[in-house]
Amino acid sequence: MGPNKYIHLAFAVAILLAAFLLFKTGDWIWSYFAKPNEPLLQALGLVAAVVAGLVAYRNERIYTVVVDVTRELEKVAWPTRKETYYATIVVIVTVFISTVILSTFDAIWAFLAGKVIK
Repeated sequence: MGPNKYIHLAFAVAILLAAFLLFKTGDWIWSYFAKPNEPLLQALGLVAAVVAGLVAYRNERIYTVVVDVTRELEKVAWPTRKETYYATIVVIVTVFISTVILSTFDAIWAFLAGKVIK
């Protein structure tokens, strides 16, 4: 596939996603009128998605955008397993602290509201 394998992969995934969405949309619309013919809808969705994907692949502006996105993703520094572990711990502790603070405020508010209502 060469250096453009991620670009080709992006277009292939987009074509499969479009085919799935077209099939589901056609199935949804057709079901209002009659029982859908699923093989026909799947074939039509796949053909329409492949045609749209090829048109997008040959469009210079769309291709350039996909190339730019893949080049930027190659520059991303992905975290190590250790960094991910510690970041998860920080998130869990932060959520716990926030829960305690909000629960305290809620309890105080409920107590004061109960006093005002009585």
